[in-house]
Amino acid sequence: MNSSGEQDAGQGPLTRRRFLQVLGTVGGAGAVLATMEALNLVPSARDHTTPFQPPRASDFALQGRVNNTTVLVLGAGIAGLCVAYELEKAGYRCEVLEARDRPGGRCWTVRGGTRETDLDGVAQTAQFAYGQYMNAGPARIPQHHTTLDYCRELGVAIEPFANENADAYYYNESAQGFDGPLVDRRLRRRVARADYLGYVSELLTKAIDQHALDASVGAADQEALLEFLTSFGALNQQGRYVGSDRRGYVTPPGAANLSGVVGKPYTLSDLLAANFGVYFPFELGWDQAMMMFQPVGGMDRIPHALAAALRGTIRYGAQVQQITVADDRVEVIFTGPDGGSLKVGADYCACTIPPNLLALIPGNLPADVTSALSSVVPMSTGKMGLQFRRRFWEEDERIFGGITDTNLDIGTIWYPSYGYLGEKGVLIGYYNYFEQSDEYAALPPEQRERRALDQGAKVHGEVYKEEFENSFSVHWTKIRHSEGGWALWEDRATSPVYKALLEPVGRLYFAGDHLSYVTAWQHGAFESARHVVTALHQRVLTESGR
Repeated sequence: MNSSGEQDAGQGPLTRRRFLQVLGTVGGAGAVLATMEALNLVPSARDHTTPFQPPRASDFALQGRVNNTTVLVLGAGIAGLCVAYELEKAGYRCEVLEARDRPGGRCWTVRGGTRETDLDGVAQTAQFAYGQYMNAGPARIPQHHTTLDYCRELGVAIEPFANENADAYYYNESAQGFDGPLVDRRLRRRVARADYLGYVSELLTKAIDQHALDASVGAADQEALLEFLTSFGALNQQGRYVGSDRRGYVTPPGAANLSGVVGKPYTLSDLLAANFGVYFPFELGWDQAMMMFQPVGGMDRIPHALAAALRGTIRYGAQVQQITVADDRVEVIFTGPDGGSLKVGADYCACTIPPNLLALIPGNLPADVTSALSSVVPMSTGKMGLQFRRRFWEEDERIFGGITDTNLDIGTIWYPSYGYLGEKGVLIGYYNYFEQSDEYAALPPEQRERRALDQGAKVHGEVYKEEFENSFSVHWTKIRHSEGGWALWEDRATSPVYKALLEPVGRLYFAGDHLSYVTAWQHGAFESARHVVTALHQRVLTESGR
């Protein structure tokens, strides 16, 4: 409408789509999303989280009593800290025992000065420059994860994590069984995807033109599908893919008469031979799609914030030696700061020690529970942070964040999503699993470093070695008090082991990301902790009300 109340020419009626377009112009994407949620056009963001009511002191006040329940928490990782944090809201008196000298467990940020001696006695001290770091464990947070709720509640500042970057690379080596002119060379992700999607769209268009889909797709739907494919694949008026600016330019557009030159597409046969398409589903994954986030300054900002919020005690350097579950309490013997043994007890216990390690701790857990714990296999995984004296990936190659996928034994290369345009930078030189991780773990750090540099130079050239300064590597199978990454489950739904560990043993409860369908994510640890908190709190309320 104009100022006189008349409809502006050419705009047409104010449809729902037009309304959302106008709203987006005025209020941005956030306003559009909120409105679409209100109109039930998209599911609410809350649909992606599990409902949780934190325990409250008033829960006991309504029963006319004060909560004097004590809870011992074993492990100051995300799950253990969350259990103590939530229970303290209702007046539970919690004490946390942690074998390490820091909170976080696998949520570990390595900075300059970080020291670690692995199970083989190999010691490393990080030499990263001030402000540089690597997240040795979790490094990214999807926007629908509970983790962000705790960042908000605890005041942990976050920033975008570039999980996907069209200007990063794909690199597949011919030695791994691939062939053709596109192997043994890097290819921008945008180029590979534009050509793949263009050809696939063209093939589907041909199938429709040749009436090959008549039995499956009606005439009206075929017309709509053709319109979609033309846009999706950047096809020409003849329904053919001949390339587009989506794949980038050989000569970029500029001022005056520089309109830009788009490169000629690679052939579909060459693309298929190089097998880059296997990487495409990654960014479509439920937990991998943008937007993603990270805490400003390192992922360990989260466990440190949780630890600081606790009123109870965290005993660091307290390695559990024995667990005894009695009818009315749980008692634990642990190693004290001076190396001697100490004993502590509580009304209840929440144990977040990794299953593979908990199975080795003496105590009176039932044999079937111990057997279940010992059967949980942890992932073999490792990372290496490489510091370079200049951020050549930004200066020379215009890559700001994101990940390069390869079939090399380094797995992937991660470019930092912080410190843009700075002088130095730490990228993840490898993030690998299974046998590839085992092979690197068997090497001393300096040999891991040389191997990672040799492999990375295949993607980035000799600058990868010329600008290198120092490294720090972490292999979780070698890290004391973890001895592995996240748990590997075949089928939780039918696993008697998984179901067994969801149940308490007397007054002892188990928690951790391994007891969720979101293993390897902090979200899984938070959700498992909430599950235990809810069950324990309801039990205490029920038993105290009798």
